[in-house]
Amino acid sequence: MSLEIKVPAVGESITEVVLSKWVKQDGEQVEMDEVIAELESDKATFELTAESAGTLKTIAKEGDTLEIGALVCKIEEGGASKAESPEAVKEEKSAKAEKKDIKVPAVGESITEVTLTKWLKQNGDAVAMDEVIAELESDKATFELPAESAGILNTIAKEGDTLEIGALVATITSGGAAVSSSSASAQVATTSNKVETPAEKSGFSYADKTPSPAAAKILAEKGIDPKQVNGTGVDGRITKEDAMKAEKPAPKPAASAPAKAPVASAPSFSGARDERREKMTPLRKTISKRLVSVKNETAMLTTFNEVNMAPIMELRKKYKDQFKEKHGVGLGFMSFFTKAVTEALKDFPAVGARIEGEELVYSNFADISIAVSAPKGLVVPVIRNAESMSLAQIEKEVITLATKARDGKLSIEEMTGGTFTITNGGVFGSMLSTPIINAPQSAILGMHNIVERPVAENGQVVIRPIMYVALSYDHRVIDGRESVGFLVRVKQLLEDPSRLLLGV
Repeated sequence: MSLEIKVPAVGESITEVVLSKWVKQDGEQVEMDEVIAELESDKATFELTAESAGTLKTIAKEGDTLEIGALVCKIEEGGASKAESPEAVKEEKSAKAEKKDIKVPAVGESITEVTLTKWLKQNGDAVAMDEVIAELESDKATFELPAESAGILNTIAKEGDTLEIGALVATITSGGAAVSSSSASAQVATTSNKVETPAEKSGFSYADKTPSPAAAKILAEKGIDPKQVNGTGVDGRITKEDAMKAEKPAPKPAASAPAKAPVASAPSFSGARDERREKMTPLRKTISKRLVSVKNETAMLTTFNEVNMAPIMELRKKYKDQFKEKHGVGLGFMSFFTKAVTEALKDFPAVGARIEGEELVYSNFADISIAVSAPKGLVVPVIRNAESMSLAQIEKEVITLATKARDGKLSIEEMTGGTFTITNGGVFGSMLSTPIINAPQSAILGMHNIVERPVAENGQVVIRPIMYVALSYDHRVIDGRESVGFLVRVKQLLEDPSRLLLGV
């Protein structure tokens, strides 16, 4: 009986691979789970293993481009294999391995993709159950990827790859000798699962512009010399994607008579003119994509107003000592703004709504996101049910979340959701700005610095501490009347804090 060996699914975005090398040749005896060939996609190189013991009959040739599910070879079972002896059969059964797919887990309702920032365990390493094998990063947080079983790790995704939720990251071969408790057995399993590539055996790197088989075919069709293409693969190897992007260089212009020297000499500059380049972090790249997406996919507008901060400042000055003594936390501006926002959302619920498909979702609660500057970038933890919290409870929650953000200890749950966002650019000295919406929310309030300005009150010019406030909103959800009315309501509550206590 013969067993067909086909190209396995190696990732949801990969539709074809290239058979780069036969490790075992036609007619050879192979064992269960023995590596028989190397396959290569435009993203990674991986191994094809025998699914049973027997005699190999090759069908595809080296260099062939094969679709997922295409037939690669057959294994004729019952050949003269060492598995024929009772001892070998017993050994094979005890060493039979199982493969476990490790995929990107769901890490939050608003997170659709992550970046693989670092492999903590390498291809071929023996890993234990629940051992952390990699670090993944979203635009909101960094988290760990654990091994779902013990065995030998086979990495598929590469560091820096952007992966969708559910995408295949690696596989773990477990069972039998592959996960022997002794370190010697683990080392043998690791060595036997690692197959040297031709480059590794010969000791050269791909820096000499050697293209992959698929890339070589494309370059030949385009008539492009591989030496003219910059490779982005391992050790500078030219991948299929590099070849597809490559363009034939324009011919050099024919030599002509030397041009006359310019009348005026080129300007000279004094002083240092050095430049420094830094690679964007995966977090910064993801944030960039999300910000551009928000600008392109929302009808964003901003409305402005000003707030006389004197009443709140006088209230803080009068009661700050008693407040801190009783509650153990200082009385800041953020609690007043958060409380004012929750009250205004009751009168203008559309400001806290969001679009889901073809529906508008309105919330009868106020989960307020607070933008916090962290070492790796801006994060937005959420204060849950802020509408039911006191000023002291809000201040305590703000301090807790801000501390976690700066220490890099925020969980995904603490940054997921939110119905409205507050950002305070005033702490950095900003006078006025147009904050960008924190999708999928529909509005964000921007606070700014407090500056003493002359204002007219009852026909008299007086000096008051004024803060400009800005409300950016999605016009698809929020009309102009609602946005202006919301911001005016926030202004009224802040300029007369007693309204926050009385709910009027």
